[in-house]
Amino acid sequence: MLKEAVSAAECVAFQLSNDAERYAELGRKLRSTNFHSAVTVARGSSDHASAYLAYLIMARMGRLVTSLPMSLITLYKSPLVTRDTLAVAISQSGQSPDVVEPIRYFRGGGATTVALVNDTASPLAEAAEWTMPLHAGKEQSVAATKSFITSLVAGARLVAEWQNDPELKDGIAALPEVLATAARADWSAAIDVLAPARNIMVVGRGISFPVALESALKFKETSALQAEAFSGAEIKHGPMALIEEGYPLLIFATRGPAQASLVQLAGEMRGRGARVLLAAPEDVAERDLTIPVAATPDLDPIAAIQSFYVMAAHLSKARGMDPDRPRHLSKVTKTN
Repeated sequence: MLKEAVSAAECVAFQLSNDAERYAELGRKLRSTNFHSAVTVARGSSDHASAYLAYLIMARMGRLVTSLPMSLITLYKSPLVTRDTLAVAISQSGQSPDVVEPIRYFRGGGATTVALVNDTASPLAEAAEWTMPLHAGKEQSVAATKSFITSLVAGARLVAEWQNDPELKDGIAALPEVLATAARADWSAAIDVLAPARNIMVVGRGISFPVALESALKFKETSALQAEAFSGAEIKHGPMALIEEGYPLLIFATRGPAQASLVQLAGEMRGRGARVLLAAPEDVAERDLTIPVAATPDLDPIAAIQSFYVMAAHLSKARGMDPDRPRHLSKVTKTN
């Protein structure tokens, strides 16, 4: 896991050196098509990458995006109207039937279908009209790291070409250097707090919420640490009842409109006795963990998850576990 996480910068550089005209062609197709909405099709870490893509599409392109409950197609056989819809599937393996079948269904119904997939010989790659390779290389660790990061980058590339935004394109081009810096960030303070912990809340909001979801999954997967992800806008509701002296919270306060409220939340939770780990850029004085910034705030979550992954691999070992052999899990999960 650690080796693959650290290699993400190289994988992203390789991805960015490939398929430029293919992405440009897809961007032209998306700009010339009148979509009323979009759906994402994914499970697990790929679904968290889809949430990041959905945020970019909604914030930048103004299209509503839904995470598809795949059982509507695979089990309930619901008569979904698919025309004038963009359907994007994200997958490392491209093998799971509940990801492949909806893309076939949407394509058959006239939707524009895109697969961001690492295995370009997979059933998902064959099912989609547009297959965009992640170029993460073979991933041995059960815990996805480099494939998740390359999924985020591929999603950002899709939106940058759709919007035809030079600033976002330039920011994406600079990501390999940002990721290399993020992989070297010192997050050892988190290990000191979390090695003996039994549970944790992971908090984000807006563009940072998808990485909160992914981090909570990785805590469970690699450290057997009971972790739940919440939006910073929701934590003052039911989740507040769980806060007690020493309760750990990891808060991702990346740049953007939601940052100020997350920094404020960190202060409030400290006042209630929580052991807060505030991950934020270096200009946030209250931070406990430093997140290197990208060229534009919309890309900061990619740097944040890179720093987190390196810490998570070390944390797993500090808790006496093997991050490469999570209990009861396998690399490819096939569900219907």
